Amino acid sequence: MPSDIEIAQAAKLKRVSKVALERLGIAEEHLEPYGHYKAKVSLKYLDTLKGKKNGKLILVTAMTPTPAGEGKTTTTVGLGDALNHIGKKAVICLREPSLGPVFGMKGGAAGGGYAQVVPMEDINLHFTGDFGAIQLANNLLAAMLDNHIHHGNELGIDVRRIAWKRVLDMNDRALRNVVVSLGGPGNGYPREDGFDIVVASEVMAIFCLATSLEDLKKRLGNIVVAYTREQKPVTARDLQAHGAMTVLLKDALAPNLVQTLENNPAFIHGGPFANIAHGCNSAIATQSALKLADYVVTEAGFGADLGAEKFLDIKCRKSGLMPNAAVIVATIRALKYHGGVDVKEVNKENVAALEKGLVNLERHVENVSKVYGIPCVVSINRFTFDTPAEIELLQARMKALGVPVVLATHWGDGGKGAAELAKLVVGLCDQPSKPTFVYEDADSLWDKITKIAQKVYRASEVTADAKVRTQIRKLQDSGYGHYPVCVAKTQYSFSTDVALRAAPSGHAVNVREVRLAAGAEFIVMVCGDIMTMPGLPKVPSAAKIDLVDGKVVGLF
Repeated sequence: MPSDIEIAQAAKLKRVSKVALERLGIAEEHLEPYGHYKAKVSLKYLDTLKGKKNGKLILVTAMTPTPAGEGKTTTTVGLGDALNHIGKKAVICLREPSLGPVFGMKGGAAGGGYAQVVPMEDINLHFTGDFGAIQLANNLLAAMLDNHIHHGNELGIDVRRIAWKRVLDMNDRALRNVVVSLGGPGNGYPREDGFDIVVASEVMAIFCLATSLEDLKKRLGNIVVAYTREQKPVTARDLQAHGAMTVLLKDALAPNLVQTLENNPAFIHGGPFANIAHGCNSAIATQSALKLADYVVTEAGFGADLGAEKFLDIKCRKSGLMPNAAVIVATIRALKYHGGVDVKEVNKENVAALEKGLVNLERHVENVSKVYGIPCVVSINRFTFDTPAEIELLQARMKALGVPVVLATHWGDGGKGAAELAKLVVGLCDQPSKPTFVYEDADSLWDKITKIAQKVYRASEVTADAKVRTQIRKLQDSGYGHYPVCVAKTQYSFSTDVALRAAPSGHAVNVREVRLAAGAEFIVMVCGDIMTMPGLPKVPSAAKIDLVDGKVVGLF
């Protein structure tokens, strides 16, 4: 079978203006084209849709991620195509890929096989420049902060308590910890600093939660960048930076419209880090899609513990949106990995390992259906080496939970390969659904992290040292207690220990650091080691990417 990029390059794309008009009823005058196959949809036009009824929202989530890969984005694209294939009007909403993972170890992030969004090279590389705008807005604030200190520090900022880093959309471990302002008095006051990757910037999280340019500007102004010697917060508004930041982001805030391989519409917009932030595409894109289609398929970062919880407790809580149904993506080989099999051996039949690993999927099904209260279906990305005995065991275990399971082949067959999944999802969307949050706004910050740990991760307790507990109490007393909690932890386990596979319980969740995201309006609780500026692997994906005879090769 050809590679993903070869499939994408062979696709017969329609002009994006034609896709917009024929599939969504958007006239060309409301588009800002970026070539023939990408366009931004005018925010003014989207404002005219606010009175329209919403379509049905479908969340695609997954089992705990493994090195074998599960195909969540591929399923999101395949399901969107499948819904259109069975005669429904559907749109998909995805995050934009970051260049760091593209050039690092993950590769592209536009789906795979015959379930992709295109133009694949553009989407995975510079796209429409949104990440560049976010990077510039973030770094403008950093520059204005240092400039304020250099020119007299009227606000009395304590240079030991600066909380704002610069960002770059690239994996570069050499920039994690740096010293800035060297070279004498004319260059400012030397201090320790560091870089995060763009997707970890609070500006990215704000960008994806903002509902309008006015809301964006307000949130940017609320960013806390530093503290005074009296430990009073200093904001972007105090530095008079939020207006210029909004100007840099005003065009980027309009959602990007592209298409799938089957010429169905897709919004791809924003991409916050799924660890340090909420890991969902922009609220504006999702809200707009719901006004334009009868069914909207979107995804949340990582598994149903780390990703779906934040989708509900942060994005849905802030936007007022609620999913009507959920799809939990899994593969038999990934389940065998959770049963203890080495990743190199997961393609071999091993019913015993599958039985051990199935507890991971069962935990996610229980969380989605009982903790979150969302009707769900399990979608298995089928591989040719999945055996009848393994399939029979999986189906029996899901039947015992009362959850339907579908063997989907959209990777190889496109939308028709997920037609059965689409029909089941339509049925689920017609069922009564009352999704619930894991905690209430009125709960204290400590109670919120405790409820997440116990209900979702099945931990026995939450621990933190005296310094962290004091920080949490101070945030509570300072008026931030009503904010949602954003858990930052490894995506590879229900616990904070990456080595614990399957479905561990009774473990402790240790909060080692607390960060205030006042503009995004959530509190980040860092549990375990989280890298906000990843490094490149020994052999990065970038080493395989090239331009040959005018064509991009090696990109996924």
